[in-house]
Amino acid sequence: MHRWRPLAQDALLAAAMAVLLSVSVVITPRGGAPDLAAALVGSLALVAWRRAPLVALAVATACMLVVAARVQPGPPAAFPVLVSVFAAVRDGHRVAAALAGVVYLGVDLAVNAPGGDGVPENLENLQYSSLLLGWFVAAGVAATVTRHRQAYLEEAERRAAEAERTREEAALRRAGEERLRIARELHDSLTHSISVIKVQAGVAVHLARRNGEEVPPALLAIQEASSDAMRELRATLEVLRAPEGAGDPGDPDGFGGEAPSASGLDRLDDLVRRARSTGLPATVTISGTRRTLPAEVDRAAYRIVQEALTNVSRHADGAAATVRVDYADGELVVQVDDDGPARPDAPPVPGTGLLGMRERVAALGGRLRAEPRPEGGFTVRAELPLGDAT
Repeated sequence: MHRWRPLAQDALLAAAMAVLLSVSVVITPRGGAPDLAAALVGSLALVAWRRAPLVALAVATACMLVVAARVQPGPPAAFPVLVSVFAAVRDGHRVAAALAGVVYLGVDLAVNAPGGDGVPENLENLQYSSLLLGWFVAAGVAATVTRHRQAYLEEAERRAAEAERTREEAALRRAGEERLRIARELHDSLTHSISVIKVQAGVAVHLARRNGEEVPPALLAIQEASSDAMRELRATLEVLRAPEGAGDPGDPDGFGGEAPSASGLDRLDDLVRRARSTGLPATVTISGTRRTLPAEVDRAAYRIVQEALTNVSRHADGAAATVRVDYADGELVVQVDDDGPARPDAPPVPGTGLLGMRERVAALGGRLRAEPRPEGGFTVRAELPLGDAT
C-alpha cells in the first residue's frame, strides 16, 4: 500500500496540472488543438518526476515551450517546468535543470519582451518574466536544501546502523570472553575435584575386589557418577570454548549446541539405575511410540528427570519416585512423582534447580508444573512441544 502512495500522489498532481493548463489554453483565443495536446502531455509528464526526473524535465520543458510561445497562457505554463527543475536538482542533475530553466526563461523573455514604445502590457509581461526567474531560482534552492537534508538523514541512519552493529559486536565479544572465563573457572574448580573423586573411587573398588570383598553399591554409584560428571563437564567445556555460532542456532541454552556425547533420554535407564543405587526406589513408565527427538528437547527432558530425581534424593528421604515419559502427538510429556513429605499447605521453597527447569521449558515454548500433590508428595510435569519433528 505504501509503495503505491507516491505514484498516486504524482498522478493526482499531473491530473490537476492538466486540468489547469487545459482551461488556460481553452479560454485563450489563440489556443488550438495542438496547444491543448502539448499542455496535456507536458502536465502528464509529471507522473514520472520522482522516478525519471530527466525524462519529466525534457518532456515538460519541450511541451511548455510550445504552449508558452504560441498561446502565452501566463504563469500556469511554467508550473510543470518548475516541478521538473525541482526534481532534477534534487536528484543531482543540476546542469540539465539549469539548461532547461535558461531555455524556458529565454523563450518566455523573447515572447514577452516589450516593444520600443514601452506599452504597459509589455512592461507587465517583463515583470512577470522577472518574477518567473525568481521562481526558478527558488525551486533550485529548495531542491538543493532537500537533497542535502536527505543526504544528512541517510548519513545519520548509516551512522546509527554502524553504531548498532558496533554495539552488537562488542556484546558478542564480551559474551565470548565471559564464556571463556566460565570455561576456565569450571575447569580449574571442578575438573581437579571430580578427577580426584573418580580416581579414589576407582582405587577403592579395585582394592575391594582384590581383597575378595563385595563392592558397596554406593561406591560403584560414586565411580559411575564421577565418570558421567567428567564426560558432561568436558562436553560443556568444549561448547563454551567453541567459536560463536558454531553450534545449533536453535539451542535454547544460548551456548551454540552441545557436544554429541551430551545426555539424552537414551541414557534414561542409566540415570534411573544410578538413582536406585543410592537407595531411591524409582520406576520408569514409557508410553507412546518412541522416536527421534529434537536435540534440545531430548536434552531438556533428560535434565528435568535428572534434577527431579536429585531433588527427591535430597529432600524426600525414604520416598519413592515414578518417572513417566509419554510420546504424545506433537509434544513430549515428562513427569516425575514422589510420595515424599511435601504438602500443598507447605510448598517447598523453589531453588536454582526448579528455576533451571522453568528456563529450559520456557525456551522451548513448553509448560512446566512443579508443585506438591494433593495426596502428598511432589510432582514435576513438563510438556515439551516437538515442532516439525512429529
